[in-house]
Amino acid sequence: MVDFGADSNDKLAYFQAVTGLEDRDLCAEILAAHGWDLELAVSAITSTSSSAGVSGAAGSSGPPNSGERRDVDASGREPGDMPVAQSPGVAWKLITLPFTVISGSLGLISGAVGLGFWVAGGVLNYSMSMLGRRSPSGGAAGDDSSPLTSISAVASEALDFVAAFEREYGSSHPGFVTEGFMDALQRSRQSFKLLFVYLHSPDHPDTPAFCGGSLCSDPVVAFINENLVSWGGSIRASEGFKMSNSLKASRFPFCAVVMAASNQRIALLQQIEGPRSPEQMLTILQKVVEDSAPVLVAARLEAEERQSNMRLREEQDAAYRAALEADQARERQRKEEQERLEREAVEAERKRKEEEEAQERAVREAAEKEATLARRRQEKAMSLGVEPDKGPNVTQVLVRFPTGERKERRFHSTVTVQSLYEFVDSLDCLKAEKYSLVSNFPRVVYGPEKLPLSLKDAGLHPQASLFVEVDL
Repeated sequence: MVDFGADSNDKLAYFQAVTGLEDRDLCAEILAAHGWDLELAVSAITSTSSSAGVSGAAGSSGPPNSGERRDVDASGREPGDMPVAQSPGVAWKLITLPFTVISGSLGLISGAVGLGFWVAGGVLNYSMSMLGRRSPSGGAAGDDSSPLTSISAVASEALDFVAAFEREYGSSHPGFVTEGFMDALQRSRQSFKLLFVYLHSPDHPDTPAFCGGSLCSDPVVAFINENLVSWGGSIRASEGFKMSNSLKASRFPFCAVVMAASNQRIALLQQIEGPRSPEQMLTILQKVVEDSAPVLVAARLEAEERQSNMRLREEQDAAYRAALEADQARERQRKEEQERLEREAVEAERKRKEEEEAQERAVREAAEKEATLARRRQEKAMSLGVEPDKGPNVTQVLVRFPTGERKERRFHSTVTVQSLYEFVDSLDCLKAEKYSLVSNFPRVVYGPEKLPLSLKDAGLHPQASLFVEVDL
């Protein structure tokens, strides 16, 4: 595939959309022959297609609705060039649609130019914006071309046609939709019905009798409204005129029955040209509806199957998403529970270590304290010196502890009361650090103020009985 460049590819895609030509290389050759001037190339194709259409109409000898059908695509090829699948029981004629969304002053379109049913307005707007054209919403134009016709313009034409028709023939008529042809075609496709097209020629002498006597007759109106979607347009209006060129209407009154087809075309199932009686109209319309029923039923069943499959997929997707969300929720809950347990385990381990460290520290401190007390007792015992023998200058001291334990020792009468405290401290009988030595009769507390006194001066010589009173 040859790469034509970004700008060339845009022009090529737009040229294919406008002309309906599917051969990309052929489109590239046509554009290259016209110097890649999009307007010249489209005008050349349009002129060729219009001339072929006029020649074909002029050279036809049979009646327009004689049953002979010819398949035509946007390039004007005969059926031998491109085979078209036939629908059972229906004489199909593929017709390219007029480029209705481009105003006549744009200079690109004149007459019947093919535009596919599947080409939406948004795609056209994008293509035009890529080529520097003005969009329907406004914007800078690259040349003096007119802006794209808005959808409301074709709807306004449809409203004007229905209003004028009712003023002329009353309110009993086929239910013409008040929207453009493309929207009406889309409506018929969505409702799985054929599209009844009426092109109104106000100046034709057979028009009043046909509209008042046949088209607006109760049986015809009832049949059309029940089985078809109907659209009407005046050939004096833009869209009606373009549709008359596209359908090659040569006689009036003109009616046609069409349906959407693939490859950017509509299928012309029946055209009714010239005046017809109500009975003839009913016969023709009933036959085309009956012949097209299998196609419409198949399309409806296919659409219903697609919708059913879509609903099933949506339900399956919803169930999958719900199951996935439930699994994700369970997984999140499991992870959260696992993280909680891990945090608790870490916290418990931390507390255990802290308790162990506290216990070790307490044991260590107790051992250190005990060692300190042991050293202290040893130091106190050494400071007391050797216990003296009995004699007149020796005092006998008895010390009673809160536990009931009794300890005796002899001291020189000249030693101070402080020596008695050192004696108590040297023993492993008292755990308290703060205490006082007290005599009973009379009660005397040998506190800090008496510590410097000798035993004799303190009244403890030649013997004394003291007990230990723990300070609270």
